[in-house]
Amino acid sequence: MKLARFLTLRFVGMIAVLLVVSFATFVVFYILPADPARMECGHLCTAGQLRQVRAFMGLDKSVWRQYLDFIVGIFDGRTFGSGKGAVVCAAPCLGYSFQQSRSVTTLIAQTFPVTLSIAVGAAILWLISGVVAGMVSALKRGRPIDRALMTTSIVGISAPSYLVGLLGILVFGFKLKLLPTGEYVPLLQSPLQWAYHLILPWCTLAFISAAIYARLTRSQMLEALGEDYIRSARARGLRERRVIGRHALHNVMIPVITVFGLDVGTLLGGAVITEKVFSMYGLGALLINAVQTTDLSVISGVTLIAAIFVVLANFVVDLTYRLLDPRV
Repeated sequence: MKLARFLTLRFVGMIAVLLVVSFATFVVFYILPADPARMECGHLCTAGQLRQVRAFMGLDKSVWRQYLDFIVGIFDGRTFGSGKGAVVCAAPCLGYSFQQSRSVTTLIAQTFPVTLSIAVGAAILWLISGVVAGMVSALKRGRPIDRALMTTSIVGISAPSYLVGLLGILVFGFKLKLLPTGEYVPLLQSPLQWAYHLILPWCTLAFISAAIYARLTRSQMLEALGEDYIRSARARGLRERRVIGRHALHNVMIPVITVFGLDVGTLLGGAVITEKVFSMYGLGALLINAVQTTDLSVISGVTLIAAIFVVLANFVVDLTYRLLDPRV
């Protein structure tokens, strides 16, 4: 019963958050000076033509009515205009890009596999390498390996992602010619080529994020090793491997998982800089292009998708807490 109540409350909370985010995003972008109808109609557009375009795009209604149409369109689809020239946006409709003559849902579906591939591979790499480095650093505190790992982590935290990516391209792409410097290959087309072309983006993101996880894991591990339950476990004669793996690491992973969930959720919304550096057209690149062309429908849709990923990541983190620590 407690779990069912928890899930129900969290689900209701997620819906409420998404409604607030979607409305805030919708209002912010649609009160900007940019006029989508004017951009679609052109500079030589007459006042009558502008009214027709505005009515066709549904921009002649109040903000509240436009927002309601947007929400209904997600579940039931939308139709812009009427007659033979009507544009149908099938559910789930997150808007329609008149600049690209495609629904926002279609654009997101086409670019999301790139972002997902980058995010999942990089996240696994930085989680494993960061936690392992942090554990080794904590267990070897004060030794040369500890200083080396922490120095490297400082470099990773300080270095901008675009700089790390460009250095990777220069060294491994152009100088050593070991790795490709861009171009996404679909997973189903060739799994090996898919992974081969993603090595540099994965390592770029992992190098930066693993540094944060290494320092977080180290500090949490040092704190855990000084707790009474660790001393009690050692006093009972438990093996050091069991003390570290079963008792200390168990508690260390709670804050690590919290940060990990937020990072992955945010990254799924678009690895903007990484996609741009490696010329991979994912959600981040789609968002940048939409900002440059003031394509408000795409901006709103991608922002809402990013918010959904963050909310879902928080939900998964909350469920993971129950596995790591049933007292939560």
